[in-house]
Amino acid sequence: MGARIAAKDLTQGQELPSWSYKVVREDLVRYANASGDGNPIHQNEEFAKSVGLPDVIAHGMHTMGRMGEYVTDWAGDPGVVERFKTRFSAMVVVPAEGGNTVTVAGTVAEKLEGDRVRLDLVATTQDGAAVAKGEAIVALA
Repeated sequence: MGARIAAKDLTQGQELPSWSYKVVREDLVRYANASGDGNPIHQNEEFAKSVGLPDVIAHGMHTMGRMGEYVTDWAGDPGVVERFKTRFSAMVVVPAEGGNTVTVAGTVAEKLEGDRVRLDLVATTQDGAAVAKGEAIVALA
């Protein structure tokens, strides 16, 4: 399929359109079932609070997966992602009422040889806290 974005149409420092998604507790149950990560801090409010957390928290890998979705949707083809890494800096707290909203944004950090770009990524919650930062190398058209 190939990337739908042409490297020649991008400039270093260019901001990509941001994308927001809602995280509710049902998402955490589905993710736990799919991933096999049944840690109760992701589903049981009483347990999460008993170990010092403010509430149930999203799986870090759920956040990373959604950041990867942002990159592949932007590029138009998951096969063009050559490298993807993420570092977590805070938790995505998911209250029972209303959940939380996470916004992923990206910037063209560097244009590389061979029509490739390095993207800097950041995920923030609705209160403005950065919960993860990432980097992706994407081969474009």
